[in-house]
Amino acid sequence: MPDHDDDPRPSPPERPLPEDCCQSGCNPCVFDLYQEALERYEAALRAWEARHASG
Repeated sequence: MPDHDDDPRPSPPERPLPEDCCQSGCNPCVFDLYQEALERYEAALRAWEARHASG
């Protein structure tokens, strides 16, 4: 099994709790920031999986 210590699997962002949103219409909202972080995580995970696909 290959050693991937130098290329660890990406970690997902922590989802904000409902009470983390102040309901004031902030731009960006904590949930907008989470969605952006989630999209970056998903792209990084796809790239990581492609690098580590068994061949």
